[in-house]
Formats: sequence, C-alpha cells, structure tokens
Amino acid sequence: MTAALTPVPPGHVAAVVTFLEMKRRPEPRPLPESPLRLEHWPSVDPERYRALFRRVGEKWLWFSRLTMDDTRLLAEIAEVHVAIDPAGTPAGLLELDFRTPGECLIRFLGLAPELAGRGHGRWLFAQALALCWRDGVDRVKVHTCSLDHPAALPAYLRAGFEAKSRAFEHFPDPRLAGLLPRDAAPQIPVVG
Repeated sequence: MTAALTPVPPGHVAAVVTFLEMKRRPEPRPLPESPLRLEHWPSVDPERYRALFRRVGEKWLWFSRLTMDDTRLLAEIAEVHVAIDPAGTPAGLLELDFRTPGECLIRFLGLAPELAGRGHGRWLFAQALALCWRDGVDRVKVHTCSLDHPAALPAYLRAGFEAKSRAFEHFPDPRLAGLLPRDAAPQIPVVG
C-alpha cells in the first residue's frame, strides 16, 4: 500500500480534522477538583471574547473568530461559558451550540496554555459534558484537529466519543495574515 501525499500551498497550514460524536449520556461522576470556576456569559462583548479566544487558542492557531466583524461574530457565537482563575481572570473557553434540535456541538473547549498539565482540562471537560447533556439532547458532537493540543483527541475517545469521519483541511496561515503573532504556535513552522 502506498501513501498519497497532498501538497499544501505555500503560506498555508494543514490539519486532519476528526469528527466525533457521543450518543449516550455518560454515567454521572463527581467533578474533578479545580480552583477554577465556570461563569456563563449570557451576553458577549466581542473584544473581551476575542481576547479570551486568542489567549486560549493562539498556541493552536485558532483564528476563525478573529476574521469576523462584530456583527458576524455575535451571530455565530453560541452559548459561552468561561473558566475563571482564582484572580478573577478569564482562563478558559467553552462554547456550546444547541441550535440543531436534539444536539449539542462543542464549538470550542480550551484553557490558557499556562494551565496545561495541572488537571484543569479534566475539570473543564467534565463541566462541558455536564452542560451538554441537558434535557432534549441525544447526541453531542465535537470536531478536533491535528493542530489542537495532543491530549484533545485521546481525551474525547476516553470519554466515550466515537470518531465518525476525518477530513483534510488547509487554510492561509493566520500568522502570515496578521491575525496572530508570527511567533504563535512555534510547534507549527511557518512555510511560505
């Protein structure tokens, strides 16, 4: 069997996206301990949201929300919950979309990189599942990609998500477009 390589245009970044879903509510478990607290943002200030989006996602080249003007951003944003650190600073983002009847799509789930490796991700993930599985929901979906934190896909699989399909995507490097600093995501070289 021969592997096929797909060229990536200069100035672009490529990733493999895995589409996952969970069709059964997990057994209830106690929430992992964390000094963080979860705060719902019923109305979202676009600049405050973008600042948190950058803080959480810059290392993983999250850029989609940075390309939107305020009107489009507010139209796209779903239900936003924010992990707040003990100093009262937003340190994590959880965005859940319930617009499709019977379904919850986890749009964004992440913590500021300096919180990695301390168990806070397990806490935020448990919070996410508790919020996703509300009355009327019979399926939870999430998409993750090869640019995300290396623990993301294994965590979803361990939690009971099933991988349903994959896709290859490429897009203009947001660092070259000025959406993110040139030194963002140093683990992903700039080519172009």
